[in-house]
This record gives sequence, structure tokens and C-alpha cells, in this order.
Amino acid sequence: MIFMSQSGLTDTARQAEWDQWYLTHLQVMLTVNGIHSAQRFVLIQGDNAPSLALYTIASPEVLQDAYYMQIRGMGEWLPLIDRRHYRRNVFAGLDVAPEVPAASVLLVADRQQPEPMLASIAWTWLEAIALDRRPPYRGVAIVSRPTAPGVQGAGIASYRPVTSRLSAPPETGPHLDAGVESPYTLGVLQGGDRPASRRAT
Repeated sequence: MIFMSQSGLTDTARQAEWDQWYLTHLQVMLTVNGIHSAQRFVLIQGDNAPSLALYTIASPEVLQDAYYMQIRGMGEWLPLIDRRHYRRNVFAGLDVAPEVPAASVLLVADRQQPEPMLASIAWTWLEAIALDRRPPYRGVAIVSRPTAPGVQGAGIASYRPVTSRLSAPPETGPHLDAGVESPYTLGVLQGGDRPASRRAT
């Protein structure tokens, strides 16, 4: 099951600072039982939210956990979040969030109903089943970065990954892939400071 959180800042001058905060936020989210992976993306083409985070979760009930309720949200950044873009959805249709490599792009299309042949792309269509439930359906696809600009279609957005797909530590959830490095030794793609701590304070 996939949990997606999308957002954006009203003060883009603080984008770099927010990006660093968000990396730590992903790591804290992975300390919640039932959250197994996390990866963040930024918009490079289309008219969608500037920031998108994908999480693998065991069930919607994970987002009602008492510990999750303590650490969720945008914290000190909440006053700067652009409400036009802030949305949270739980989607059915995939058991595990896809891993998008640095050289690839995540395509997103929001629809009232699935469109399997949209732009001649092999989409996976997800149905919103909890939280905002907007849009009712979201198509996702992974393409190479050179291919993305040529994808034509109304309402199709392109996102590039700004983190690797991070996996939960053993005590809070299973690693998705054998030999996956701990999320606390993974940094932002293209450089970035590596976090020293995984626990919320």
C-alpha cells in the first residue's frame, strides 16, 4: 500500500533548507512501525505539487498509530506550506512503492478513472482509499530522464528523485531488498549532509 504526501513552499528562497529538513523527516517516518520505505521527489515538468513523498505502508491504520501522530506533519515548516499543494492520500494498487533510480523520472497522472493507454505509457493505476482521496485515481510510471520531456498528455507531471529509496531499520520494519544499506547512511542524491540521528527529538 502506498502513502503519498505532496506539498510546496510559499517561500522558495528557503528551498535548500527545507530539502535538508525533509531528508531527516523521511528517516523519522521510517521509525514508525508499518512504514517500510520512503523516497522524495521534486517536480520538473507539469502543473502539480512541487514536492512529492512516497512511502510503503502496511495499512491505513499505520497512520493512526500514536507514535506516528506525534512525529507526523511539517513541524516548523507548517506556516510556509503552500495550501494549494498540500495533500495526503493512501493508495491501493501496489504493495510496495516503486524504487526510482537517479537516472529515471516518476510520471504522475491524476484522473477520475484509470486511462490504461494514456500517452502510450505502461501506467500502474492506484485508487485513493483513505485520507484526502483526491484524486480518485493516480497513475504512476517510471521512464528514463531523456524520455520524460517527450511524454505528451494533459495533466501528466514529471518528478525527479532527490533521495534514494530509504528502507526502515530492522527493529521497525523489514528491509525491502536484501543487502539494502541503512537509511541513516544514505544522503540526498547529488550530495548533501548525512544525518547523525534517526530518532525524533
